[in-house]
Amino acid sequence: MLQSERLQTFVALGDFIRSAEAQPELIEIAHRAYHKNNWFTPENTLKALQAIANEFLTHDNLLEWVNSYPADPQMPRSVGVVMAGNIPAVGFHDLLSVLISGHKLLAKLSTQDFVLIHYLIQKIKEINPNFATLIEEADRLNQADAYIATGSNNTARYFDYYFSKKPNIIRKNRTSVGLLMGEENEEEFLKLGHDISDYYGLGCRNVSTLLVPDDYDFTPLLRALEPQATTYLNNHKYQNNYDYNKSVYLINAVPHLDNGYLLLTPNDGLVSPISVVYYQTYASLDEARNWLVERADRIQVVASAQGWYPNSVAFGETQKPGLSDYADGVDTMAFLSTL
Repeated sequence: MLQSERLQTFVALGDFIRSAEAQPELIEIAHRAYHKNNWFTPENTLKALQAIANEFLTHDNLLEWVNSYPADPQMPRSVGVVMAGNIPAVGFHDLLSVLISGHKLLAKLSTQDFVLIHYLIQKIKEINPNFATLIEEADRLNQADAYIATGSNNTARYFDYYFSKKPNIIRKNRTSVGLLMGEENEEEFLKLGHDISDYYGLGCRNVSTLLVPDDYDFTPLLRALEPQATTYLNNHKYQNNYDYNKSVYLINAVPHLDNGYLLLTPNDGLVSPISVVYYQTYASLDEARNWLVERADRIQVVASAQGWYPNSVAFGETQKPGLSDYADGVDTMAFLSTL
């Protein structure tokens, strides 16, 4: 299959997702995904699908992306992909990368995200039946020629052991950091709120740690986000986490701030529990920069107001990755082009 045909298939998928006539079908799928996984509310699922269509599946975006890599592999390979399932359709970028590069996809779907990825695979085959022989859903990936696996730090050790004899990309836990300078306004706080809480904070691109100046006053931030409490507490899984973490902090006298749905606490970790954001302070910009550099291998994205910090994204943009925003900073397409 020529690259132009592969590209056009995904353009057609994007057109379908954006179309008015597709919405009843997508809403039905979103409700099925929610029934399987209560973290995947219909609203979040539809938002994730629209983000895929708008950020990934447009002709211009796809063409600009693929033009940076060889059009076709020297020999198509079978690439085993162990997909994550923490937020809706999170494994789609790997699926797209393998197929657009001309390889065969051998996909182990996450049980948490089975409904959405399976649906998108079926839709790809419906749009272009030639993909039927290029996509296989499998529980075992023994026959793959190369691997892409995403999981926790613990599962990464397992992946390292089993996949080490063949080319691989193995991803570990990462999270994102919000860098504040003390001059942010309410609009920027609201955007930061999306970076923190969209998809209930379950993604590696969610901000789970704030880096703030010494003696930072969190009151304006917490007040700006307070009206969002109902949105998140309406999800019983989120509320259970919030109630549990709040109880732990109160019983153990852990210093924390609380705006009714979000807890802020000083902690030198990076990956905070659901409903909690860690924070650390800095005395100078150089100190903040050093802090970020020392933890770069564990940070997915740094966000700052209007993207003022070098190589950061603006508040409100962490959950809008482009095609070249690769997980863990590893160029998936470059890896696939070497197989």
